[in-house]
Amino acid sequence: MIGCGNVTEVKSGPAFNKVPGSRLVAVMRRNISLARDYAARHDVPKFYGRAEELINDPDVNAVYIATPPGSHAEYAVMAIKAGKPVYIEKPMALNYRECLLINETAEKYNVPVFVAYYRRTLPGFLKVKELIESGAIGNLRFFTIQLFKAPSDDEKAGKLSWRVDPEISGGGHFFDLASHQIDYLDFLFGPVEKVKSVVLNHGRLYKPEDYVSVHFLFLNNITGTGTWCFSIHNSSNREIMEFFGEKGHIRFSCFTFEPIILTNNYGTREFINERPENVQYYLIEQVVNELLGKGKAVSTGITAARTSRVMDEIVKEYYSKIKDKR
Repeated sequence: MIGCGNVTEVKSGPAFNKVPGSRLVAVMRRNISLARDYAARHDVPKFYGRAEELINDPDVNAVYIATPPGSHAEYAVMAIKAGKPVYIEKPMALNYRECLLINETAEKYNVPVFVAYYRRTLPGFLKVKELIESGAIGNLRFFTIQLFKAPSDDEKAGKLSWRVDPEISGGGHFFDLASHQIDYLDFLFGPVEKVKSVVLNHGRLYKPEDYVSVHFLFLNNITGTGTWCFSIHNSSNREIMEFFGEKGHIRFSCFTFEPIILTNNYGTREFINERPENVQYYLIEQVVNELLGKGKAVSTGITAARTSRVMDEIVKEYYSKIKDKR
């Protein structure tokens, strides 16, 4: 595992030791004392301060890249060239161009790539997919996404995290959070056909976007809208995904795991939206099983690159105006 940040403490790291056929044998962090601390707390036999050392360890036969997106492509290409499959945190890379580089390298060296869009495997999200596909709300008319979040006190004070540094994260909070939602839409409906967007920075607390409004078009004339805003008052915080059909609608949360609510001609029903202790467990299980020749994982470099392509298309005009790295 390259990177030992917060995402690895509970969401992912411990799952590698829980899935049958898997063992977390080494971790790496540039601050080797932090790598040593993580290894001690999680019973990991080896720790390193350089990625090359971990990748070249003969006991390591697959690599989880859990750093911020700015280094995903570098480490992924390095591991792939060493013949080792990679499981990459989301978003897959800094931008779509880097995703293509990873996938082209993987094809050349015949090495599989997986990406941590784990909602594709969570029971609640599979339930929503089942409800839509079984006709519980009839023919789908459209969907809406709303994610509104007030700026943190640190952001207001000018203490900015890497998540709002486009050189490290690829963009703002939209890239970090909306990527999960957009990837889930890809899981439900396939590749996005077209997007039209308005992207702005209202709050001026940092360089990247803090307001994004998108209209999506998928195959079969499935349409929807999404609005993301990270510069509102905290009384307006909300996070909702809704699917509207001719016979009802489904309402649920992508991040808070509140119950899924189905309303149709038979009334209103609630379904549990389970949050496992380690939320990446089911996807990691799929990845391990594929590497063992026992199945296929649903989140790959190919699917994840599509999500990055859509996000880049959404913000393209905004970043061209501010002459960012894109």
